[in-house]
Amino acid sequence: MPAPVLSGPQYLREGLKLVLSPGLRLFVLLPLLINLVLFVGLIYFAGHQFSLWVDTLMPTLPNWLSFLNYVLWPLFVVLLILMVFFTFTMFANIIAAPFNGFLSEKVEAVVRGVDNSPPFTWGELIAMVPRTLAREMRKLGYFLPRAIALLILSFVPVVNLVAAPLWLIFGVWMMAIQYIDYPADNHKLGWNEMLAWLRQKRWQSLSFGGIVYLVLLVPIVNLLMMPAAVAGATLFWVRERGEEALSTKKR
Repeated sequence: MPAPVLSGPQYLREGLKLVLSPGLRLFVLLPLLINLVLFVGLIYFAGHQFSLWVDTLMPTLPNWLSFLNYVLWPLFVVLLILMVFFTFTMFANIIAAPFNGFLSEKVEAVVRGVDNSPPFTWGELIAMVPRTLAREMRKLGYFLPRAIALLILSFVPVVNLVAAPLWLIFGVWMMAIQYIDYPADNHKLGWNEMLAWLRQKRWQSLSFGGIVYLVLLVPIVNLLMMPAAVAGATLFWVRERGEEALSTKKR
């Protein structure tokens, strides 16, 4: 096994190979098309508003500190990119949640070599919608208070200099939560129990969340990497939980 801080890229790489296999493409293509439309619309809107948003966030400096504008402007551009990224990811995952839950089930069946689930039907997928959307709302309830606090911090002069690094750290953690929650939910692991388990696997979780965060920042590539992240998170779940089960039996 690789070191915990190096395990994330391996899980994502293997997840990408899985979602490109013929048996799993059905659960990738439809949310991919929906998210492509959403992504194009959001980028178009953000492109027209970008300069206004940067001017709004930038602090007003006295003349003698005007040279700092050349340092601060790139920082606030990065901050806006992170905020747009979060918005897209939030809506994209809400739309794709039922597909992602189903994809996670199928990936786990492939990895374990045992598939006890019935063949795919649209009725079964629709039946998953209430549960998966409820779980997405729970994630949103976790995300929004913290995101609002960071957003307020972004408007406080001087203090807002730390906003971008905090957004980055929070984003990495949220990516781990977002995707590892799919297999956890399929196994009926409660929200608080899932968070506690991720904290126990802190370095593995941050490693996985970090690489997912990085690749999802790349336009167009991010659309394919979302299902790859679901598959990678399922691999994370199977292997990390499997190791726990083995260690429990040994004790």
